[in-house]
Amino acid sequence: MSLFDDKELIESITSTWEGERFENGRPKVSDELIERFRDLTIEEIYTGIWNQHSRGYEAQFQNGFLNSHPDKVLIGRAVTAVMAPSRLDLHASLTKIGDEDGREGFYNSWIIQIMQKYDVMVVDMFDKILEGTFVGGNLTTGIEERTEGTGGAVIWGGVRDLDQIRKKSIPTFYRGYDPTGIKNVVMVGLNVPCRIGEAICLPGDLVYANCDGVVFIPPQLAENVARTAEQTKVRDVFAFQRIDEKVYTVAQIDRSWTKAIWDDFLVWFDEECPKKYRQLTWEDIIEKELAKQTQDLNN
Repeated sequence: MSLFDDKELIESITSTWEGERFENGRPKVSDELIERFRDLTIEEIYTGIWNQHSRGYEAQFQNGFLNSHPDKVLIGRAVTAVMAPSRLDLHASLTKIGDEDGREGFYNSWIIQIMQKYDVMVVDMFDKILEGTFVGGNLTTGIEERTEGTGGAVIWGGVRDLDQIRKKSIPTFYRGYDPTGIKNVVMVGLNVPCRIGEAICLPGDLVYANCDGVVFIPPQLAENVARTAEQTKVRDVFAFQRIDEKVYTVAQIDRSWTKAIWDDFLVWFDEECPKKYRQLTWEDIIEKELAKQTQDLNN
């Protein structure tokens, strides 16, 4: 197996994904599913990761980023890279491998050369800022071009050329700015498991990032996470409306709903809910909440 974009390795570490893949083995969550996350919040999304069915995926969120485009949301499929402090013999070996693979430029160009539409560069630069500037104006332009304006970058390290980056259409999440160029680092993995702060990201994970932080969604959970998030959003829309109308108190809404509230909600859902959420179903949630209420009363 190779350290760099190895199909056998990627398929091995993402073996729980049973859907479509790119030629290099990276999981390919559909464009349509990616777009379903566009209007969701981190809290809504994280509900589907943190709930009882998804235990074992607790390290999927990280905050503490600066953001070149605070008003934009970044959503896409992860292309990962892991950087490390440079060492002469290792640098010589790795660049030789890169030459044999036909990779051009310095390490930070290698990842851009394999990016596609809806791809997000996710880089562990071990929180290096000084001479740890993984992208600047030129490379951000490359990301924008390769992803057709749909991608972006999440970098646990630095950037430079911020004035130029801000003029691009794609958002970049980063830890700090420095005017120096990238130096004294090597790439020890391309499309391998990648640590971002206290979180972990695999190639093909769905990346959701906004001004509050970044969530890495395992592709095999993405459909369920989207559905759970949409259900949470729709319930909140109904709840806020009914509280404003003084139909229910906060205390009534902020707990398991009674059958009367659920009946009211289902009428509202059929008549007033935005059409794009009409495919959602509620039977399992209603059954679970009403059963919990019965259990609480019996106890």
